[in-house]
Amino acid sequence: MTPAFQKKLSRRAARRPRSDEELAQRARALSTRYFDGVPQPQAVSWSTQQHQRWGSTTSTTGTIRLSARLREMPVWVQDSVLVHELAHLIEPGHGPEFKALIAKYPRTEEADAFLAGVSWADRHAD
Repeated sequence: MTPAFQKKLSRRAARRPRSDEELAQRARALSTRYFDGVPQPQAVSWSTQQHQRWGSTTSTTGTIRLSARLREMPVWVQDSVLVHELAHLIEPGHGPEFKALIAKYPRTEEADAFLAGVSWADRHAD
């Protein structure tokens, strides 16, 4: 398989929305990559009930939910939200320790800006 063909397949796969199981697998991979596998979510799923938040974590059950609105967004944005929610399994607040954890993901600031733009557009849509 040529590198150009592999790149094309990767782009096509990235456009296809992830299933709940694929989302859970991705969360485990991100946990391993950025947090040495320390946070182990018990469940990761898409939620059609989340309209104000991009993600949420119930640390007592290890459950992570991502807004289904993220399904059509770039994978790196989804990954940033997953990293954010995984970090909550380690550090519940948004203080300096938490910020240090999410800073391990290299596109955190870019994803935050992307999501801020989407939120702004939602608030100002006619």
